[in-house]
Amino acid sequence: MSNISPENTRLGWIGTGVMGASMCRHLIEAGYATTIFNRTRTKAEPLLALGATWADTPRQVAEQADVVFSIVGYPADVREVVLGANGALAGCDLGAVLVEMTTSQPSLAVEIAEAAAAKNVVSIDAPVSGGDVGARNGTLSIMIGGDRPTVQRLAPLWEVLGSTWVCQGPAGAGQHTKMVNQTLIGGNMVGVCEALLYAYRSGLDLESVMRSVSTGAAGSWSLSNLGPRIIAGDFEPGFFVEHFIKDMGIALEEARQMNLKLPGLELAEQLYKNLAAAGHARKGTQALMLALAEMSGLEWPSNPGPKQK
Repeated sequence: MSNISPENTRLGWIGTGVMGASMCRHLIEAGYATTIFNRTRTKAEPLLALGATWADTPRQVAEQADVVFSIVGYPADVREVVLGANGALAGCDLGAVLVEMTTSQPSLAVEIAEAAAAKNVVSIDAPVSGGDVGARNGTLSIMIGGDRPTVQRLAPLWEVLGSTWVCQGPAGAGQHTKMVNQTLIGGNMVGVCEALLYAYRSGLDLESVMRSVSTGAAGSWSLSNLGPRIIAGDFEPGFFVEHFIKDMGIALEEARQMNLKLPGLELAEQLYKNLAAAGHARKGTQALMLALAEMSGLEWPSNPGPKQK
C-alpha cells in the first residue's frame, strides 16, 4: 500500500450511525473519495450530499476502496459486514486494509485478521472512545491492534478521526484495551450519577457543584461531558445503553476466561440491565440517573434546580 493521501487512497465506510456518520464526514471533508454503506440508506443521505458514493453491500464498498472502515452495533453485525458472503472481506483486493472500529470481541478481531491474512489483506481492530462529542469534534481516542507497520501507514487517517491513537499490540489488542476503557467507564458512570443524585437531594445547586468537583480529583470525561446532560434532563444517546451493556458483557466474559472477578463491573452491568428493562435501552448511558433516582423514590426532573430536604 502506498502512502496514504486523498490523491491516491480510496476509502470505504460501513455504518453511519451516531458515531460513524461524524467520523466518515471528517474523512470526506479531508478530501478522501469515500464509498459508503448503511443498512438504512436514509441515515447516509447527509454523507451522500457531501459527495460520498453509495454501495448496496459491504462487499461493493470494498471493491471500490483501498482502506475499508466499519463501525456497526454488535459482534454478529461485525461478522456479517466483514466475513459474510456480501461482506467487506469478500470484496477486498490484494493489499487492501480492513479497519474494524466496532467495540467487539477480541477473539473475533483475531479471527478476522486470520481470515484477512489468508487473502493477503490486513485487518486492524481499532475501537474508539469519546462518544458522539469525540466523533463530531475529531478528538476520539483510538485503541489499535494489528500489524504495526500498517497502523503507522494509516497515521493520516487516524489523525483526522482522533486526537490520540496508540497501537497496543497484535490483532485483538485494540479490543482488549477498549474493554479496559469500558470497565473504567462502568464504575465511573455509577459514581457520576450517584454523586449528582446526592447533590440534588441535599438541595445543592448542581451547576455550582459541577464547577467545584469537575476540576478536582473527582474530575473525569464522563462527569464533564455527561454531567451537564444529566443536569439538563437530556438522556438522548451519544452512546446507547444497549451497546454499553453489550460491551460490559464482553469485558466480563473475557475476565471470566482470565479467572478475574470484577464485582464493580458486574454491579454496573446489572444496573444498566435494569435501566434497559425499564424501557431505556436506546437512551444514552447518562440515563442511568433515571434508574438510580427511581430506586430512591425520586423522579429526576427535566431541569433540576436546588431541592430542599
